[in-house]
Amino acid sequence: MNTYETVFILTPVLSDDQMKEAVAKFKGVLQENNAEVVNEETWGLRKLAYPIQKKSTGFYCLLEFKGEPTIVKKLEVAFRRDERVIRFLTFRLDKYAQEYAEKRRNLRSKKASETPAEAVVAEAEIKEA
Repeated sequence: MNTYETVFILTPVLSDDQMKEAVAKFKGVLQENNAEVVNEETWGLRKLAYPIQKKSTGFYCLLEFKGEPTIVKKLEVAFRRDERVIRFLTFRLDKYAQEYAEKRRNLRSKKASETPAEAVVAEAEIKEA
């Protein structure tokens, strides 16, 4: 089994519920094909580097999953068939990218578990170093 990461951009006219529904649909495609979803991140509404389909913003989402190589084609077909998806990119992670992704996940979970006061102290320590 390989580890893959896919980033896709959804159209900005969706509500939060519609966006979450679209992400759940693609997670479902992965789970139907025996893939294990390792990480899911919603980066929110962001400005695009250049207009795509006359849109200048989009909802960015990231899915990291483990599965067989054949699943990528099925997932990308689902992306192409869904009109809510503006762009997508899927790639296989090598061992170094997997290590980096794991470190990033651990750092995000650590930051999320900190209280606001702990976060201020951690920032001060980083600035001093």
